[in-house]
Amino acid sequence: MTARFVIVGAGAIGCHIGGRLATAGNAVVFVARPRIAAALESQGLAVSDLDGFRAVLPPTSLVVGNVAEAAAGAAPSLVLLCTKGGATAEAAAAIGRAFPSGTPVLSLQNGIDNVARIRTAAPGLAALAGMVPFNVVLGPDDNGLLTAHRATSGELHAEDHPACRAVADVFARAGLPLRLVADMASVQWGKLLFNLNNPVNALAGLPLREELLDARYRQALAALQAEALAVMAKAGIRPARIGPAPPRLVPAILRLPTWAFRRIAAGMLKIDPAARSSMWDDLQAGRPTEIDDLCGAIVRLAAAEGLPAPKNAAMIELVKQAGGSPRYSGAELLHQLGIR
Repeated sequence: MTARFVIVGAGAIGCHIGGRLATAGNAVVFVARPRIAAALESQGLAVSDLDGFRAVLPPTSLVVGNVAEAAAGAAPSLVLLCTKGGATAEAAAAIGRAFPSGTPVLSLQNGIDNVARIRTAAPGLAALAGMVPFNVVLGPDDNGLLTAHRATSGELHAEDHPACRAVADVFARAGLPLRLVADMASVQWGKLLFNLNNPVNALAGLPLREELLDARYRQALAALQAEALAVMAKAGIRPARIGPAPPRLVPAILRLPTWAFRRIAAGMLKIDPAARSSMWDDLQAGRPTEIDDLCGAIVRLAAAEGLPAPKNAAMIELVKQAGGSPRYSGAELLHQLGIR
C-alpha cells in the first residue's frame, strides 16, 4: 500500500518525514517557505539519519506547491502540519479553505495548543494530535544539497484515530514507526518537558551534545523542568514517559555530576555532534521562536492554577530579548534565571 501526504510547513521536520515517505514510494506534496521550496525544486532533497540511512530525491521526483495546488490532486491520506505554533491558525485556515470537510490533519508540532488552534481556525477539519521526539538538522551537505538529517532518536506518536491507523504500516515501511496513543495530551506534556531544553540550547549557542555535557546548563534545564512538573502536578497532569526515565526523575538525573550523567543518560547523549535546537536556528535567522508554546505553556498553566513560574517566565524574556547570536555561559544563564 502507498498513500498520499501533504506536508504543510516543510521545514526540518517536514522535509525529513516527507522525504522518508517519498523515498518509500508514497506521493508527497511539500508546502514550504519560498527559500526551501526553491531549493527543493532546483536541487532535490537528501534524507539521512543517525543509523546510516541516506537517500537522495532528485528535483524531478518532488512535488512542491502551495496549499491550494496540493488540494487540487487526489485526496490525501493525511495532511501533516509541521509549521511553528505561531503559524498554525493561518495554515489551518488555508487548509480548511482548500480541502473538503473531514480531511484529517495531523499536527506534528511542538507545544500543547496546536490541535485546539486548528479546530478553531478550521472547524471542518479532523484535527489530530501527534508528537515528534527527534531533532532534525536541515541544511546543505558538503556538496550543497539540501539535507534533512535526523540527529537524535525516537518514535513518532499519533492519536489513535482511523486515519492514523490506516497509514501506520506506510510509516513503518518508510522507516518512521508510528506509535498510536489514546491519551496524546499526556504525551504532549511529556514532550514539552524535553522541549524546555530548546531555549537553554538557543541561549548557550552550543551544539546540543556539548550543552548537555555542561553541568550548569543541565542545572538550568533541571530547574525549568522541576518548576514545570510542580505546576503540572497542581493541575492534575501526569506527563507521559518519553525518554528512558520517568519525568519526575529527569531533573535529578540532569543535576548529577557529568561523569555520572554520561553513564546514566547515555541514550540522551546519542546526538549528532552538529545538532542544535530549532530555536537556535530561529534566532540565527531572525524568525519568531516557539518560546510562547514551550515556557509560555507552563506560565499560562501556572497562572490558571494560581501558582508562580518565575524561571520559565524569565526564560521567555531572555529569548525575546536575545539577538541573532546569543551566547550565555552556564553561570550567566543560572544567574539570569535566579538559580544559585
